[in-house]
Amino acid sequence: MTYTYKYPHPAVTTDIVIFTVREGALNVLLIKRGGDPYVGSWALPGGFVRIDESLDECAKRELAEETGLSDVYLEQLYSFGEPQRDPRERVISVAYYTLTPSENRELKAGTDATEAEWHPVSKLPALAFDHSDIIELAQKRLAAKMEYSTIGLQFMPEEFTLSQLQVVYEQAIGRELDKRNFRKWILSLDLIEETGKKFSKGAHRPAMLYRIIKPGQVEIIR
Repeated sequence: MTYTYKYPHPAVTTDIVIFTVREGALNVLLIKRGGDPYVGSWALPGGFVRIDESLDECAKRELAEETGLSDVYLEQLYSFGEPQRDPRERVISVAYYTLTPSENRELKAGTDATEAEWHPVSKLPALAFDHSDIIELAQKRLAAKMEYSTIGLQFMPEEFTLSQLQVVYEQAIGRELDKRNFRKWILSLDLIEETGKKFSKGAHRPAMLYRIIKPGQVEIIR
């Protein structure tokens, strides 16, 4: 049986917000567009959903094609559907977000992206489409989750100092945290332990390195 619909069909895309903490600042991954519209402008990685793939599959594929990143846990953030958000046609975008370490992650632009780079959230360039709105909402959602969860631990390297961990939380939440209270809280969870090694940088006193001992109990973005 053939069906005919009297209503036009909107296109569907996915956009991906990948946060990280670099040099003590919250960064987001952007690509430079290689085609119209907004050719040469910075934007979030993403693209059109194929007829034979799910939203999650599209988000992962576009992220890998445009930035080279794979094996990244993504959580659905929100749907953006203002009628004029895309000059090409009626496009609804389903946005995803996550927080990930940037160490040992090589970026490689591909398909219709000419560059892929980390950008400080506090100094973003002009962005294509409504991507500044998407990033703003993703940052608010991330901050709310970091206030009450241990998700910050899953994005730390194998060994880290408590100061490095606190910086991740402060950057995600957007404000300074009391050092004593933060350390008391994180150590009371019994999820990390001292490695017996110390980290030294510059003239600062060496700091104890920690590692996660119960990875199965560390919360993930949900």
